[in-house]
Amino acid sequence: MQVWEDQGQVIMTIFGSLYHGLKTTYTKIFNNTQFIANAVIVNEGRQQKGNILIREGRIVGIYTNTASAEIPADAVIIDACGKYLLPGVIDDHVHFREPGLTYKGDIYSESRAAIAGGVTSYMDMPNTVPQTTTQERLAEKFVLAAKKSLANFSFYIGATNDNINELLKTDFSKTCGVKLFMGSSTGNMLVDHRETLENIFSRVPGLIAVHCEDEETIRINTEMFRAKYGDNVPIACHPDIRNDEACYRSGALAVELAQKHNTRLHLLHLSTAKEMNLFRNDIPLSQKRITAEVCIHHLWFCDADYERYGTRIKWNPAIKTAADRERLFDSLLDGTIDVVATDHAPHTLTEKQNGYFKAPSGGPLIQHSLPTMLEFFHDHRMTIEQIVEKMCHHPALLFGVKERGFIRTGYWADLVLVDTACPWQVAPENTLYKCGWSPFEGQKFRSAITHTWVNGNLVYECGRFNENSCGMALEFEQR
Repeated sequence: MQVWEDQGQVIMTIFGSLYHGLKTTYTKIFNNTQFIANAVIVNEGRQQKGNILIREGRIVGIYTNTASAEIPADAVIIDACGKYLLPGVIDDHVHFREPGLTYKGDIYSESRAAIAGGVTSYMDMPNTVPQTTTQERLAEKFVLAAKKSLANFSFYIGATNDNINELLKTDFSKTCGVKLFMGSSTGNMLVDHRETLENIFSRVPGLIAVHCEDEETIRINTEMFRAKYGDNVPIACHPDIRNDEACYRSGALAVELAQKHNTRLHLLHLSTAKEMNLFRNDIPLSQKRITAEVCIHHLWFCDADYERYGTRIKWNPAIKTAADRERLFDSLLDGTIDVVATDHAPHTLTEKQNGYFKAPSGGPLIQHSLPTMLEFFHDHRMTIEQIVEKMCHHPALLFGVKERGFIRTGYWADLVLVDTACPWQVAPENTLYKCGWSPFEGQKFRSAITHTWVNGNLVYECGRFNENSCGMALEFEQR
């Protein structure tokens, strides 16, 4: 790993503007005193111009009256004038592919892309090789991340039809949850026995995160389209094969079981208008036992985009109609949907360029998730406060993440500085995923992430990385 060199002025090769500052030794910033000056702080539904003091990794001062801020003599000063300071994004749904699939991505490469995109914490899924379905495998991933991850981390343990005893050993103060596939996807960890589902929902004391697609509906639809097209099914048929009925039937079963057993249930990557009928928006998040997630690609793309992007935008669940997309967006705003995530799932471009049945589902997104959401801010469809709520505050509240997700005195300094007047275009040379491509290639974004702090360490600045520190395992308080 490289350590930053001393710099007076750093030329931003990606964003094309200049960083002005005093000459500093960047290793001084590691777990030391920093003063972020003149930022527009976005936090808990408000914007305020102010300053933040960081010491030993934590926020120790928040000054919204500049006259009250006394800058310590040993502080490194970062001038944030004209920029928004946000809490670090918490992505509750990623596939970093390690162990066993590291030719697609790994903990180091994808966490590096994450911090460049303002994501300071992530929760990684269990469909790796081997699958993370035992306490031993789970512990191995935490050891890997402690050595390699540039962002903070947690890992789900995966449910199978026969590992309930492993699930019951889980320490939910250190593990984000159980991942349950009630529909087969990459890795095929399908749990489809009713008795097993009842056992899991009735006995697991922590959060259960569920991929919901009804396998029987998908099988019938697949046979119908294969009869028509043979092996050459067009990618445009993907949302008809994995249709709204498949999503709704499986989701309805999950909600039924959760209500029956008072299970803490979180439904992942919702993709249809019909599914919105399963959730409530008349109570605050703190009172919900059943919560909902939408992913970037389901808010951005629709079925009309298959013609242009082909299998590059093949995900499970499928991207569906423009009407579905609009209902998802409206449901995000009205509180029906609680959080925004990525389902970041890299595959090589060679894999994705196969035909419909051989091309894997999933794509890389984590570097571009916050810039994408900020496009809705520019288009006056969301406020920046709402973006912070759905990407920072709510993931922290939903999972009970300790001392993160907000800009508060005493909390870890996981922070992101955003320049909303710094346009740039996604290109191969600034795409950091190990797989080397992005479905957003060619997209012009109007906002750039200029600085990212993880545990008070300035790990990313204007296209340059400080890789001299690793992230920390997240801790959780059950609710």
